[in-house]
Amino acid sequence: MSPPNARCLTSLMALACSLALGACVTSMPPPVDVVIKGGTVYDGSEHAPFVGDIAIAGDRIAYVGPPKPIAAERVIEAAGMIVAPGFIDPHTHADIFLRSDDPADRVNAAWLAQGASTVVIGVDGGGTPDVAEDARMLASSGIGTNVVPFVGFGAVRSRVLGNAARAPAVAELAKMKELVAGAMCAGATGFSTGLFYAPQSFATTEEVIAVAREAGRRGGLYDTHQRDESSYTIGLMASTREAIRIGEEAGAPVHIAHIKALGVDVHGQAPELVALIDAARARGIPVTADQYPWLASGSSLDASLLPRWSVDGGGDAFLARLAEPDTAARIRSEMEENLRRRGGATSLLLTAPDRPWTGRTLAEQAAAQETDPIEAALAIITQVFREGGRGTEVASFNMARDDVELLMRQPWVVTSSDGSLGHPRMFATYPEKYETFVRERGTIDLARFIRQSTGQVADIYGIAERGYLKQGYFADVLVFDPANFGPRATYLEPRELSVGVEALFVNGRSAVEDSSVTGEAAGRVLLRPEPEDCP
Repeated sequence: MSPPNARCLTSLMALACSLALGACVTSMPPPVDVVIKGGTVYDGSEHAPFVGDIAIAGDRIAYVGPPKPIAAERVIEAAGMIVAPGFIDPHTHADIFLRSDDPADRVNAAWLAQGASTVVIGVDGGGTPDVAEDARMLASSGIGTNVVPFVGFGAVRSRVLGNAARAPAVAELAKMKELVAGAMCAGATGFSTGLFYAPQSFATTEEVIAVAREAGRRGGLYDTHQRDESSYTIGLMASTREAIRIGEEAGAPVHIAHIKALGVDVHGQAPELVALIDAARARGIPVTADQYPWLASGSSLDASLLPRWSVDGGGDAFLARLAEPDTAARIRSEMEENLRRRGGATSLLLTAPDRPWTGRTLAEQAAAQETDPIEAALAIITQVFREGGRGTEVASFNMARDDVELLMRQPWVVTSSDGSLGHPRMFATYPEKYETFVRERGTIDLARFIRQSTGQVADIYGIAERGYLKQGYFADVLVFDPANFGPRATYLEPRELSVGVEALFVNGRSAVEDSSVTGEAAGRVLLRPEPEDCP
């Protein structure tokens, strides 16, 4: 007879032990929480899909493999469904929801409903250097998606120099470097910039390199909304060379955010852009990019049309310059050129919510005001600047489909939303890419779509134990219906939730069921382990 408390390995032994008045104690494996049965599994890697089962126990994946009997509290019959890791969005502006006072907003339904379980924040240079404090706030408030934070050049530079268009003094540069180092030691994934935007645009390449080195020496990524995606200042190619140089000299992998050829002057330059990046990669420089699957970018009238020098010092300084006749004439002249670059007044759709101009093109707004497009734009910009709020948002139709598709096919490009209010990409990027570029146009296949949205993103950003369906990894698991997964948001109604997600688990907890967000706040702040080079 087995010794007391020995493990019983079969049900027959368990029965024998029971009949023997408890001579041994059974310890059969308990049932798992969830089994997803019979779905077509894409595990986030480049491996071929297979029909199989996924088991979830607690916050971890307990089994991935061929169908087999597994006792579970809940069974999801997934025959005909796609089972994949939860999508990881590497470039978002989800803060508007995650930092809301309303717990329902913090669930981040816009991303959950399209299958995203993890979002990267602090992009375009906006990430606070107070990473530890911010992580505690987000975690304690309850969030629906996982969050990966970046420290941003804009936040750092503004804290030290304000909005000044000047070089930092020695002590100021040292302070910026100290802030970035502290943020990296607190768990930031990397250092982001938005060199297109003031006041970051006032920085020289050398200044950016000096600050970025603090991230590079601690294993961080250099993520950039580069200085020029068009022909505004130094041009798309020179800007991309600058981004590569910054990463190379800072000792950080380079990641180009929302890569594109923006505006009529650079349409057709995607092949040259690809060749430039391929050449850098061939030299051993790690360069990657993300891309959203839309022909319109999301921006604002001020960012799209105003010259950078005109907003040196912020909105009040701009309004003062506009009151000076000679300066105002120069502003208007440069705005006309910027509008031409963007494709004219019919290419800018005004998308700020709940404004009299919402849903009109700039051309239509000008006609309604019986004025020209520049004056119509200035009327909106000056009103919003005086109010101190939002209201200048636009969808800017400025990309060529051939460029978008060529970039999408590159092996170093992953999917992102750049999700921001007033553009459907916040609510519908992943289903839009699937519906338009996988099902309708066949630009990429389903396996590549899933790889670009899961494991490859985790690899680039160093997100541990996520992005793949592997036993022992965190249970961020997506089930979607390949026949019904699709967008509902449009440019005129950009806040409609997507459909077709049958189930989404975030850290093992049910976040979406039958295309309905459950309200579960299962997200976590994903901080990197402390680097070696920290105090």
